[in-house]
Amino acid sequence: MVSASNPALPTVLAELQRLIDVVAQLRSPDGGCPWDLAQTSQTLTPYVIEEAYEVVDAIRQENPEAIADELGDLLLQVVLQAQIASEVGQFNLANIAKGITDKLIRRHPHVFGDVAVNSVDDVKQNWEQIKSSEEQETHGSESLVPRLSRYARSLPPLTACMKISKKAAATGLEWETVDGVWEKFHEELDELHEAIAHETPDRQQEELGDLLFTLVNIARWYDLDPDEALNSTNQRFICRLSLIERVATKPLADHTLAELETLWQQAKAKLKADQQADRL
Repeated sequence: MVSASNPALPTVLAELQRLIDVVAQLRSPDGGCPWDLAQTSQTLTPYVIEEAYEVVDAIRQENPEAIADELGDLLLQVVLQAQIASEVGQFNLANIAKGITDKLIRRHPHVFGDVAVNSVDDVKQNWEQIKSSEEQETHGSESLVPRLSRYARSLPPLTACMKISKKAAATGLEWETVDGVWEKFHEELDELHEAIAHETPDRQQEELGDLLFTLVNIARWYDLDPDEALNSTNQRFICRLSLIERVATKPLADHTLAELETLWQQAKAKLKADQQADRL
């Protein structure tokens, strides 16, 4: 049994119901909002993705007010999707909440059942086993390919690549050592060089994809997160460019390449010194 002992629960439920009522009014043919009435589940999907990324950005910025605000925007998308589906009799917010609650209870037998665990790894292993059993009940003895295809369709490419790589490796499609991954990386790099020099843009794109896929496998072997790595690099680039623009005495396009390189190295050194100072 799951008990609700949170003293703030009445307020939470009241505010959630208020949000549900507001969204229902926005979607009402009688005095609702024309824009909201024009939306479908499909037209709202870009906003779901956008709001999810904005939540992640606010979390990375460690800004509680922004996190709460962005989570509200994301919650709105959930309630809107539920409202639209309920209007045609597909499902409603209660179905969504019941579904995820039941799933959490099923996948945490060490909390809601009598399964014993000794580590986080035990929890993850149980989760994957239960999830696999659920998928077999839903889809039958589904092969690996349909699952990987869902990742490719539904996730950002880097995230999908990591999940595809992990699932494939778990079935035995894996190098014996990390040296084999590095050999594959250099092989793909050579093939990209060759394609850039002699092949069509389509072939160049394919080879670039192969190289990126291998890089993600390298990240997996070293337990690195390629999404976080690339995001960090993007932020460092922006910070360095900001410093360059701050000290530049003319538009960047008017600088020589050598001047820009000098400014870049100065910005890089300053940021490194600032980071070292922050650690002290």
